[in-house]
Amino acid sequence: MEPLQPLPLAALPDLPPVALAVVGHMEMVSFIGVDHLPAAGEILHADDFCELPAGGGAVVAVQMARLTGERIPFFTALGDDALGRRAAEELEGLGLELHIAWRAAPTRRGITFIDAGGERTITVIGERLMPTAADGLPWQRLSQIDGVFVTATDAGGLQLARRARVLAATPRLRLPTMREAGVTLDALIGSAADPGETYRPGDLEPAPSLYIGTEAERGGVLVPGGRYGAVSRMGPVLDAYGAGDSFAAGVTTALAAGWDLRQSISLGAHCGAACLDGRGPYACQLRLSRR
Repeated sequence: MEPLQPLPLAALPDLPPVALAVVGHMEMVSFIGVDHLPAAGEILHADDFCELPAGGGAVVAVQMARLTGERIPFFTALGDDALGRRAAEELEGLGLELHIAWRAAPTRRGITFIDAGGERTITVIGERLMPTAADGLPWQRLSQIDGVFVTATDAGGLQLARRARVLAATPRLRLPTMREAGVTLDALIGSAADPGETYRPGDLEPAPSLYIGTEAERGGVLVPGGRYGAVSRMGPVLDAYGAGDSFAAGVTTALAAGWDLRQSISLGAHCGAACLDGRGPYACQLRLSRR
């Protein structure tokens, strides 16, 4: 079977009004541009540095905001500290409507080296903070949502997220949590190469209606559906951080809008490809013009 090839961006239909939300985690990430990863004992000089509120949940939510032009509800948890307050302010500035469970634990940090080929290598510091069903957040909002993407919560939180018409998630939500929740995912989207996002058919019962395993420039695998191709690129990869999350945001947005599989994969592929063109996850995320 020939791989499903992404449609050109101009061939996609106009995105209708669609209500979206994200349930998940974030961390404050230091992005450090280097020629290569340091060897033991080596001293490197970075060519650039920035610090941004990122992590899977935040990146998906910001990409959704840029596709729809709407503020996206983001259900998350942050440490009740200066870093958490700063992250909240910056995320609001990126177009998110925050619903935060404040924790006594410190806000998680991350350090990401970006090498000359654009590959990112990530170290996280601290506990992954996540919202749970027991938190006093406006979970009832999710019953009015067309599509929600989940990166981190407990089984009860995932059951609450199932109130949305379309429910998508990453395997980083963790298989035991998904098994305990016992809900059917409309899409499970993750890296086929990342050990932290491993999924094999049969791992979940009920099985997700669609599994997408991304493989960067090789496209990826669809279950059911075979393979899909990647968007052709003319320039080098500047920074791979956030490309997979941007892809997931595009696919979830399109599925929530009622688009078919090829259209949904196409929007996701264009989102992922656009993210590769800038340093950090937000510099070049895809924005849809109102046509």
